[in-house]
Amino acid sequence: MSTVIPHNVTCFDVFNGDADGICALHQLRLAFPREATEITGVKRDVALLNRIDAKAGDRITVLDISLDTNVESLRKHLMAGAEVEYFDHHAANQRFAHPNLQLYWNDARDVCTSLLVNEYLDGRYVMWAIVAAFGDNLLDTANGLAMQHGLSREDRAALMELGRLLNYNAYGDTTEDLHVHPQMLYREVHKYVNPFDFIQNSSHFLALQYAFAEETIFLSELQPVASRGLSEIYLLPNVPWARRLSGLLANRLLEERREYSFAVLTPRQQGGFVVSVRSAHPEALPADRLCSQFASGGGRRVAAGINVLEADQQDVFYQRFFDFFESAQAGQQF
Repeated sequence: MSTVIPHNVTCFDVFNGDADGICALHQLRLAFPREATEITGVKRDVALLNRIDAKAGDRITVLDISLDTNVESLRKHLMAGAEVEYFDHHAANQRFAHPNLQLYWNDARDVCTSLLVNEYLDGRYVMWAIVAAFGDNLLDTANGLAMQHGLSREDRAALMELGRLLNYNAYGDTTEDLHVHPQMLYREVHKYVNPFDFIQNSSHFLALQYAFAEETIFLSELQPVASRGLSEIYLLPNVPWARRLSGLLANRLLEERREYSFAVLTPRQQGGFVVSVRSAHPEALPADRLCSQFASGGGRRVAAGINVLEADQQDVFYQRFFDFFESAQAGQQF
């Protein structure tokens, strides 16, 4: 990564537009500056490798997007002679070895992509890894790492807020739903080696902080549309604030009632729903196992989702959701 790039080689940085993707790339480029074409989008826009037409010698860095979703494009780029380094923590059942592929992958429940990059860089920019872990709702991991580095309760709270704001900005059907395009937000973040300087000086932070405070008021009025035992389903209205807050709601519900599993359905402007699922028992009842039963579904054990659930599949999802969590829990002791 630190070698000089030949002038005829194109570099691509492909990253998820959420807190984890932004902070992972930020750490890497602080350590290894590189001129690159940046490819990103909303959080659910993960089939990003198909936007590249790579040639022999090109260098592609991929951060925080599913390998399974991008496996065909990944193979195509490798066959063309591109060199790929891939950091991710989502399910990767189709992972494979290739001489031009460096894969740094771990799907453990307490890992996110920025933590993998932090390990790769020997903790050089650990504060940004902590921000990402908070953004990915890995609260125990983030707090533990923060305390290891002597951060006060106030400092931890500030990094938690930053992580959640970066993540909040990534949710939407399209980038038009977002307050700041993820590419622009990454470029703003990349001006700051220290996240506390970003918090103190960036107008982007203040704008997201204000928008977040204004919109989260709506969440207090929401009630589940269906429930069974320790599982609940929420259906959000078809408005921009709901698309922006869907992930936050799912994380907040799990944080407040950790014994419950949740699904949050958000209507898409093009029809159907985006689905976020959170599992109270990710080892025994992994959320990605449920979501992978549907086209465009996947994710992690704790947090998974379905990018497009067709409207005629809504009742099917409800039934499978409750069957998965309640039927399985009935026969398990936690």
